[in-house]
Amino acid sequence: MAFSDLVPWGRDRNQPSGRRNEDDNPLMSLQRDLNRVFEDFWSRFDSPFGSMATNGPRTDISETDEAMLVSVDLPGLDDKDVEVNVTDDMLTIRGEREEKAEKDGFTSQSRRSFHRMIPVPPGVDAEKAEAEFKRGVLTVTLPKTEEAKARVKRIDVKSG
Repeated sequence: MAFSDLVPWGRDRNQPSGRRNEDDNPLMSLQRDLNRVFEDFWSRFDSPFGSMATNGPRTDISETDEAMLVSVDLPGLDDKDVEVNVTDDMLTIRGEREEKAEKDGFTSQSRRSFHRMIPVPPGVDAEKAEAEFKRGVLTVTLPKTEEAKARVKRIDVKSG
């Protein structure tokens, strides 16, 4: 006797027991339907920060010999809507946009916000950090200390 013989619903008595089509399994069908409902729900939000249901705004982190660079896409925001803080070990970026719309005597107001914390590696000089907001992109430059720059040793790669 197979486990599928013990499940009373969705089983066709005329169908031989054994491996059945996944569509015949009511639990798999229910799971697929629930996944579709949640995907449809979250896709309806038009967020300026990318997918708010996941990780917030799109962020690129790169490193050069001179500095750590963080770029965050924030379309629709102004520089006054963004707050940037840095400590010796953490870069914190917060943003909020308030939207107001009036139609037929009714006022609609919504607030969209994000909060992103990025670990800062050792050797970054937090005192010299700079932030620039241009065309919807926030760029934070975290210069490296002189000691950190001196520790970088470039190794030539040779073809085998």
